[in-house]
Amino acid sequence: MVLLNGESNGQTFGHNGVSAEDDPIGASHVGTSLNTPLRPDAFSLPDEEKMKRIEGHFRSIMDILGLDLRDDSLRGTPKRVAKMFVKEIFSGLNPKNKPPVSLFENKFGYRQMLVEKHIRVQSFCEHHFLPIYGKAHVAYIPNGQVIGLSKLNRIVDFYARRPQVQERLTMQIADELSRVLQTEDVAVYIEAFHMCVQARGVEHQESITVTSEFRGAFSSDSVKNEFLQAIKP
Repeated sequence: MVLLNGESNGQTFGHNGVSAEDDPIGASHVGTSLNTPLRPDAFSLPDEEKMKRIEGHFRSIMDILGLDLRDDSLRGTPKRVAKMFVKEIFSGLNPKNKPPVSLFENKFGYRQMLVEKHIRVQSFCEHHFLPIYGKAHVAYIPNGQVIGLSKLNRIVDFYARRPQVQERLTMQIADELSRVLQTEDVAVYIEAFHMCVQARGVEHQESITVTSEFRGAFSSDSVKNEFLQAIKP
């Protein structure tokens, strides 16, 4: 399910407020695949070399924009941006940063849904490299094992820390939960603001994008409704 809380004037706009004719990919808000698009040699360069190259390219961008890189406030910006890209906001691109998962035997036989809600989401739109921010709610029904609660938050954070579209992010989290928990009984619900909607294009500051994925037992109306009631404010 995908919902976009906003209005239009009759013209077809995408999530970024640009007409479909001007921006066919961004306007239809589609991704190319469930997997984040990466080249086969994406990790052939060490992080230090990546940061060095990004620093140089970002310095060129700032120079083209006419910024004076001799200024004390701007001089270190290219290096700061490079480190931020590689080590922080896009660290989820590298599989070596995937969080280890702790599973425990479900000795007490808990068979109801477990819900972890209000998980922080901080990501970046891959169409404009502007922030996506909001919260995720995830749930599962144990199948023999339970997961350490903090690992649910870390899974969300890992897949968010890369250029994304919200639909793909939702599916990637659901796939990973199913894989590590060995169950199809999972649910993911994300509500987020997109700065590419708020700060450019249509500039609708109040629009919220909602995506969801319900699998296994959560596909039934009764279990789905129980989950939706649990995550209500």
